[in-house]
Amino acid sequence: MSKILAANFKTNHTRASTQEYVEKLDTSMGELGYLDDLYLFPPATALNNFNVKNSIHIGAQNAYPTIKGSFTGEIGVEQLEEFNVKTLLIGHSERRHILGETQEFIAKKYIWFIEKGFKIFYCIGEPLEVREAGDKAVRQYLVEQLEGIDTSYENLILAYEPVWAIGTGKTATAELIERTHSMIKEMVDKPLLYGGSVKPQNLAEILAVPGCDGALIGTASWDAESMISMLEIAKNID
Repeated sequence: MSKILAANFKTNHTRASTQEYVEKLDTSMGELGYLDDLYLFPPATALNNFNVKNSIHIGAQNAYPTIKGSFTGEIGVEQLEEFNVKTLLIGHSERRHILGETQEFIAKKYIWFIEKGFKIFYCIGEPLEVREAGDKAVRQYLVEQLEGIDTSYENLILAYEPVWAIGTGKTATAELIERTHSMIKEMVDKPLLYGGSVKPQNLAEILAVPGCDGALIGTASWDAESMISMLEIAKNID
């Protein structure tokens, strides 16, 4: 079964370096014979119409639920359409916990963009204190992050990213990932990625976990050579 890989650049890369990155990956995907879809989420200032030969899809890390308007610092559909972007990350923990997006606003954003036909990568995940409280607490926390979210939407991909494992170097064990993914799959029958300190050294183990349909990769995806090595790992698992 094919796996879905996605790279979240966060606040890294420029327009020029993203162009170079995409060119390297496109060439390497052809050389590897990598046929699965790859999703890249560069900063808004690096969005572009990239000329690629392989299945590289460009998404936005964030957008405001509007076509255009008076929303200083935000981008809307008018800006995304310039670059044919129809894929969007919603609910990432950094937007929840650092930038203060509430579940109510996240759900409003989600509903608005599914009505526009966007493919949505929807992120859920618990902080350390919830994980330490046990599976029942984790389940309740994840249920709350699904409030107002139409999980029957056909263009939905879920990403489970435990907050305590994002950018910390800590990765959930294969057993914990399998247990949590099984819990989520009981609630939502959609492709489910794992995210949280994914890197070349642990990707094979993560992708081999039952119920894991791919990975949403942060830090380790920012270097093109690192990402290419992960494409090779994923292809060999297929």
